[in-house]
Amino acid sequence: MARFNITYEEVYNWVKETCSHVSPDSLILLKQGLAKETSESARAMLSSMLENVEMADKEDKPVCQSPGFPTVYFSYGSTEGLDLLSQYVPKAMVEATGNGYARPSIVHSLTRKNPGNNSGDGVPNMEYLYCPGQEYIEMVMSFKGCGAELGNVYKTMTTAQLGSDYKGLKTLVYETVINAGGMPCPPSAIGIGIGGQMDVASKLSRRAISTRDWRDNNPDSLLNELEEELLVNINKLGLGPAGIGGNTTCLAVKIGMAATHTAICPVAINFHCWVARRMGVRIYPDGRREYLFGKGE
Repeated sequence: MARFNITYEEVYNWVKETCSHVSPDSLILLKQGLAKETSESARAMLSSMLENVEMADKEDKPVCQSPGFPTVYFSYGSTEGLDLLSQYVPKAMVEATGNGYARPSIVHSLTRKNPGNNSGDGVPNMEYLYCPGQEYIEMVMSFKGCGAELGNVYKTMTTAQLGSDYKGLKTLVYETVINAGGMPCPPSAIGIGIGGQMDVASKLSRRAISTRDWRDNNPDSLLNELEEELLVNINKLGLGPAGIGGNTTCLAVKIGMAATHTAICPVAINFHCWVARRMGVRIYPDGRREYLFGKGE
């Protein structure tokens, strides 16, 4: 534990930053969208979004009133340091809420009772991935907006429904985007999980859009081609930012895939609003910190 030199103060600052800032990769894509946008009303909306980010940064305030739902992804080669991170993150979330960086929005799922500090059973959700030989701990914190969740879709497809050239899958994605309209706060990013069973596909969809840089390329050439095709065609639908029209509807499409049973093809489609409250850091035993998503560029 001492080798990683992880302090509570550092973790608190990471949580605070995640709650109150937008991930650099999202901002870069928003600016690129503004540069290419042809609709004047859409340009005005995108400009307002970027201005909102600048004002929040200047005033040290949250970008959006909702903190979203917190999930923290850990990957590690050794458990050393994980216990501290697992203790510090929930505590820091409560403190950041008390200090005004996140609205207390977490409630009991049935009674709707609100403890007032963004704590509760399973909050934050923490997922652990063992990577033999990995020398660093990677931690990605993601506070994904919940209004966007209302547009999410899951479907267990059959081979016939998947279709030639994956036409059925593509149609499902386009119909989901159209039906969601402005609800996911576009320009959104979309995570698609394919394979396993329902639980696996859903987790893959969230992990894909929460942990990957929105500007990256999928190492799987088939999935990379599919991501690029879906992104281009979604932006041709004309929904635009906030659903007011334009050609900036989606910033990124990211696909995660697992093998599945021959009888099924599970598909989960997961919206992420443009307010990408995410931070990623690799913590090395010698004290080095390597930040993800373009921080420091």
